[in-house]
Amino acid sequence: MDLEVGIVAQRRNERAHRLVRRLVETIDAEDVDVLVDEETGTSTGGELDAPAVPVATMNRCAFVVSIGGDGTLLFVAREAGDAPILGVNLGEVGFLNAVSPSDAVDVVTAVLEEVRETGGVDGRELNRLVAAGDGWELEPSLNEVVVHGPRRGRGGGAEIEVLVDGQRYAGGHADGVLVATPTGSTAYNLSEGGPLVHPGTDVLVVTQMAATDAMPPLVIDADREVTLSVSGPDTAYAISDGRNRRRLDPPAEVTVRLADAPITLAGPRGNFFDALEKLE
Repeated sequence: MDLEVGIVAQRRNERAHRLVRRLVETIDAEDVDVLVDEETGTSTGGELDAPAVPVATMNRCAFVVSIGGDGTLLFVAREAGDAPILGVNLGEVGFLNAVSPSDAVDVVTAVLEEVRETGGVDGRELNRLVAAGDGWELEPSLNEVVVHGPRRGRGGGAEIEVLVDGQRYAGGHADGVLVATPTGSTAYNLSEGGPLVHPGTDVLVVTQMAATDAMPPLVIDADREVTLSVSGPDTAYAISDGRNRRRLDPPAEVTVRLADAPITLAGPRGNFFDALEKLE
């Protein structure tokens, strides 16, 4: 079986690039083809014995190694399709990146062995969300979908009604509303007063943002469909993981549901509670 492994490194991070060099040598020695992202290939001056390719083409890889913080892994999750991801943590917290740089070579070697023996990666599946409207759909998000008015803050909100499987949960003026996965509960959701959710639970969180008549954050089964109806301003936005966005022309309706395919996180599992201790 011809195997390919992708490597994506945090931009402008020499520590990450040093680790890329070690991993390329290790993977080459395993008689496996290795690909690096274009930015890393350019930054290292062509000294790597590996072709530099767009991350989007790594969807064909047996797995992709993400070297950096959770932001780097989110980028890989957006770009690399359904390829399993192995996260190496160079950040401070590392909810998604469970592998330390010192263990990276051994873990990559072990995952390669697993692929050779079983034909795939038996990792932890992480749900993703899809936001859709009239004739459009955003790329799946690993953390959250946010719907807000023309801008955040004073004077920039909208009237947003929240329905869960067609039943009204909340409504009124708010900066916005976010729907988060357990993975995203520690990110934007937490900063807006939403609850922490253990990664082993199969739920979603609905959190209003600076609502005039706020309801408590709501935890629902993951297979529920959330509908956000926006009215009031001339412009609003639906945003996936802070990157992919769709301009809305209220009145508009956005539905949020689970994506068909989750992301597979390869390698050892991190300790959720240890990571929580690193939060500021």
